Amino acid sequence: MADAVPVRCPACLRENDYAAPVFPCACGSPVAPPLDLAAAPLPLTHRTWSETWVAVRCAACGLVGEWPRPELGCTSCGTVVRVPVRPVEPAPAPGGGVRDGRRPRPDVREDTRADARADVGEGVRGDGGGDGDVRGPGRPAAAPAPRPAFRPVTIRTARDAVATAALYLRWLGFQDVRRPDLQTVPSAAVDLRAPGLVAQVDPTTAPAGLRAVECVWLNGLTASATSVYFSLAGYTQDARSRADDLGIPLFVMDLTGMPQPVNDPADALVGTGT
Repeated sequence: MADAVPVRCPACLRENDYAAPVFPCACGSPVAPPLDLAAAPLPLTHRTWSETWVAVRCAACGLVGEWPRPELGCTSCGTVVRVPVRPVEPAPAPGGGVRDGRRPRPDVREDTRADARADVGEGVRGDGGGDGDVRGPGRPAAAPAPRPAFRPVTIRTARDAVATAALYLRWLGFQDVRRPDLQTVPSAAVDLRAPGLVAQVDPTTAPAGLRAVECVWLNGLTASATSVYFSLAGYTQDARSRADDLGIPLFVMDLTGMPQPVNDPADALVGTGT
């Protein structure tokens, strides 16, 4: 990751530390979007897939590629902020531009993204292997292994958003995460279920509102399960306040595929897992 810089939320004026994600260029060199700290960040109120990419030139080879536009979820009010990026300067020599009209891919294998989508369609399950935790009489339990770093999956479509949330929940320790049905991913929020878990994933371009948060809480209450919400566009202030009152973990996802906790219950869930 690049060095963290302060980014002021235009809604609540709180400063958040933000480090632009670093991706490998086709030549292998690390590339990070050059943030324009002189420009004011803007709240993201409407997202279109075509506007979520920004042109960035590799300093090593001069290749211009399109990468996910930097976004930040404010840790105070939950507003999703679009961080300005300096425009690409003209290349000093010919040969710049996106090669063959294709975007360089971030450090996420395409087969990983395909596997994630397939897992959500049929249920993201645990390994189910034969290495069970079998202990002899009087044998002390082994200390749990530290949780590895979460490997994000770049979000390009609504289906990717659902797949990323499912993988993240599994990383937190929830097993057998799946959608209750096998229908095509709709534009509205999508259910994910696991033993002891009810989750909602909102891949739309509007902030999640009060009713959405209360609905996932009621679903969790009915199932005697933990309720969790994931959103691409953040949350309204009413939704954020209600989630804090009900103890519902809220996460916001950016296009790099890394969910970020936006309230105390989410921080606690990340710290302790299931």
